[in-house]
Amino acid sequence: MKHSRIIGTGMYLPEQVLTNTDLQAFCDTTDEWIRQRTGIEARHKAAEGEGTSDLALPAAEMAIANAGLRTDDIDAVICCTVSPDQIFPATANILHGKLGLKNVGSFDINAACSGFMAGLMTSNALIASGVHETILLIGCEIQTNRMTWKNRDTAVLFGDGAGAVVLQAAANGHGVLTTHLGSDGSSYEILHLPRGGSAQPYTVENFDEDAYTIYMSGGELFKRAVIKFVEVTQEALDATGLTMDDIDVFIPHQANARIIEAAGQRMGIAPEKVVMNIQKRGNTTAASIPIALHEAVEEGRIHEGDHVLLASFGAGLTWGASILKW
Repeated sequence: MKHSRIIGTGMYLPEQVLTNTDLQAFCDTTDEWIRQRTGIEARHKAAEGEGTSDLALPAAEMAIANAGLRTDDIDAVICCTVSPDQIFPATANILHGKLGLKNVGSFDINAACSGFMAGLMTSNALIASGVHETILLIGCEIQTNRMTWKNRDTAVLFGDGAGAVVLQAAANGHGVLTTHLGSDGSSYEILHLPRGGSAQPYTVENFDEDAYTIYMSGGELFKRAVIKFVEVTQEALDATGLTMDDIDVFIPHQANARIIEAAGQRMGIAPEKVVMNIQKRGNTTAASIPIALHEAVEEGRIHEGDHVLLASFGAGLTWGASILKW
């Protein structure tokens, strides 16, 4: 069977930057409190009226251009998001129209912060099986326009943005070497947004300032994230016969600097191999890995033949890892 490789990357961030100092004006927090607990200094915020597909479009166009392709070379579009433009249709469908595509499939994946990893596994499988040749995969999120700002434990974490990659059938042993996903649905309440779905739909009577409140057990999430980062990464290493010494670049989901540092120490990876941009981006959920990947490529941190490790942990609970040969 074939497998896929990333041949182009792209990203887009809204113009407005919301610093920790800015947050102090309407959220009970301080710059010091946020930095110490998360490592975040600033995040980007979408403009009023800007939808997730509006962020995804320039990121997608950049990835296609960087791949040396035209839009009509794409034969499938996958968007990974928990903040779709609308309940339906899928944000991928809306992006499909904005790109001017015709007669190719498009759909969304919701796996929260592990969304891009689920999208990567899906894209690789579709290409490996011969169903598709060239896939546009985007992680795209707008979270800041629905934050409950009085809940500082979660409100300070998130930022908006989009990251995109183009995947194509690989040759010469380069590309996606392995992908692994896991989940624990029995523990979903550790991090969840309970209202707005079919179980607790919004009504005139219940729509209040708590309508978008995200519930998170931070301590439990931290503990499980570090453990699962290490476990799923070892699964990927075992599947390829590689060791951590063989990994040239590690790009984790950007949820919390302390989680990344703790996981890196347990994994035994050198700090200089770890890509971390959370200080200026915040947690962009499904967009965090493709944004960090694009920035690492642009900064010259990834070279041909490098082994690149991607790993995530998020709501669901979900986790995933993949190893690429660049």
